[in-house]
Amino acid sequence: MHSLQQLLLWIAGTPLYHATIAFIALYPIVTAVVWIVHALAFYRRNERRARSGSSHDSNLPLVSVLVAAYREELVIERTVRSLLAITYPNKEIVVVDDGSPDGTSRILEPYARAGKIRLIRKLHNEGKAMALNDAIPVLRGEIVLILDADIQPRPDILDHLVPHFESGRVAAVTGNPQVANTRSLLAKVQATEFASIVSVLRRGQRVWGRILTVSGAVAAFRKAAIVDVGMFDPDMATEDIALSWKLQLRAYDIRYEPRAVVAMEVPETLEGLWKQRRRWALGLAQVLRRHVGIFRSWRTCRFWPIYVDACVSIAWAYALTAMTAFWALSYAVGLKPLGTAPIPNFWGMVIATLALVQLAVGVLLDRRYNPGVVRFYLWAAMYPLFYWALMIFVTVVSTPAALLGSRRHTVIRWHTKRAAAEVSSQPVAAERAV
Repeated sequence: MHSLQQLLLWIAGTPLYHATIAFIALYPIVTAVVWIVHALAFYRRNERRARSGSSHDSNLPLVSVLVAAYREELVIERTVRSLLAITYPNKEIVVVDDGSPDGTSRILEPYARAGKIRLIRKLHNEGKAMALNDAIPVLRGEIVLILDADIQPRPDILDHLVPHFESGRVAAVTGNPQVANTRSLLAKVQATEFASIVSVLRRGQRVWGRILTVSGAVAAFRKAAIVDVGMFDPDMATEDIALSWKLQLRAYDIRYEPRAVVAMEVPETLEGLWKQRRRWALGLAQVLRRHVGIFRSWRTCRFWPIYVDACVSIAWAYALTAMTAFWALSYAVGLKPLGTAPIPNFWGMVIATLALVQLAVGVLLDRRYNPGVVRFYLWAAMYPLFYWALMIFVTVVSTPAALLGSRRHTVIRWHTKRAAAEVSSQPVAAERAV
């Protein structure tokens, strides 16, 4: 025991230990300030004044609204009805049933026979990316709005998304998903996250000029751009992140449109949340591994900050995990190492305060699109205390599988499993007049 104490004391006195503590403390402080400043800059440039959407004239481009579904009988009819309510006149609605063993196709067939939707029925489940790739060649629209099967868009969504494509460089525009099923505590925390973390980061990244990823739940694409970069990657855990990087590395532009609001469902159990976030972490690590060569070319320099930030965030998760384990071992042998205290110290309070400020900024920016999100700020303290720790653990566990795993191309299939309790019929509140 004495020798172990000496070893721990020696480690605590090394420059690496002090540098790690500084990194753990400074990274969340610096990034919070950066994202807050850039999100406010985006708001000042793009949101402070109300803008009109597209006018309903005869020259509007045809938009294909595409949904890929697997085992979605609990939600698919509600989704189709919300798609039919979209007010944009020049559109088609296409649903791909990716070999669902349940009643998904049975529910969709009456709408297809009535000519309200086009139904593509696959006999074998090959995953979301393959389902989208199979549908894209037969779409009639030059713009494709891709939505998840549990999404309820607001009727004016295309009025806000389509005008961005007047610029020939724009390949995609990601929308603003808001959580609809907010009964459980876990769902309330995620509602706060999407309104005040995800939306802040997308605003800030848009000011940088590059976005880490479009939202897989809601994003509009230029069909020609998707084809140009080789379509969706079936072997990637997150096809949305992979396509976002391919488009931007080909010098296409991706934008964020906060007025394109949709209601979505989020996991209400720890098991469901774990599976979802593990897939997200795995997908990000796969993309980082695939595109590690971007630093060889100056043409991709605008993407370097996004790549570096993603890598540093992963490194921070590992540093904090390692330091927490070191502190726990030190206390177990009767030592109180540098950087720990039973009551949060100055730096801990600074980090917590900035986290709450970032949450507040995000909630205030998104409240014009979803006024009800303000009440979820009451649960903001849960984010750094519990939710943050869970996401760090997910990153630490998932990243090695992507970075060190086999490079063989394996098709990623989905296995949707919805519980009736997770299906909400409550739409996100409509946007207030501005």
